[in-house]
Amino acid sequence: MKKLIALLLALAALISLSACGQKGLTIALPNDPTNEGRALLLLEAKGLIKLKETAGLTATLQDILENPYHISFKEAEAAQLPNLLKDVDFAVINTNYALAAGLNPGRDALYMEGAVSPYVNILCVKEGRQNDPLVKALAAALTSHQVVEHIREKYDGQIVAAVEKESNGFDPSLDYGALAGKSISVAASPSPHVDILEVAKAILAEKNISLEIKSFEDYVLPNTVVEDGEIDANYFQHLPYLNEFNESRGTHLVSVAGIHIEPMSLYGGKQSSLDVFK
Repeated sequence: MKKLIALLLALAALISLSACGQKGLTIALPNDPTNEGRALLLLEAKGLIKLKETAGLTATLQDILENPYHISFKEAEAAQLPNLLKDVDFAVINTNYALAAGLNPGRDALYMEGAVSPYVNILCVKEGRQNDPLVKALAAALTSHQVVEHIREKYDGQIVAAVEKESNGFDPSLDYGALAGKSISVAASPSPHVDILEVAKAILAEKNISLEIKSFEDYVLPNTVVEDGEIDANYFQHLPYLNEFNESRGTHLVSVAGIHIEPMSLYGGKQSSLDVFK
């Protein structure tokens, strides 16, 4: 009788697991406020969790209203998520860090954000420098049809150009002769920002303007070096992240132009399929 009861209990547990999907899985998320909120919204869109109605772009784990699969969450710096992938079941990773780690969103992502997004990656400067001629020259180069075509051809939908009005690479209001021989520095994350900046660099070189590109692996230093005046501009973040950064750290940085969107995606680590949630 005891064996029969044990067998029935095991069968009931199996049926429950089959009905609700495998439980106790771990998903790694970015730990900065806006990207964590973005990751949680992605998981909600996939039906894995439900957030409070009041949760917005800066949702946190405390905003999870329903967690039917009893998912455990591991928070980590966004840049470290590809390295953690082998140790967790899934991870939500920003496209720039995925690309740098050799992940192809179109091939490897199990679920991807929609193309309509408030998370447009921007060219950013310290407040008061928006109309600096060198900044305007860089903005024109980054919003050029050459950059748009480069994004379309090289990334094939992995990232999406978000330029509202394409230029020919040059701002007609500028005296490029007066800018010849000058230089501007930009802080950027390695991929795809540095690559895209190389296209802008070639455009500026046509007018004898030098673009100095500084690569950073994290999301904090590119803003602090612009705030401190060590570097003229940066290109690595989206506007919700910038707004939160300014508010929490007392910086005075502003967006100059929107360049592209990097859809955030869910990748498999120990698990290779989302079927475990069925």
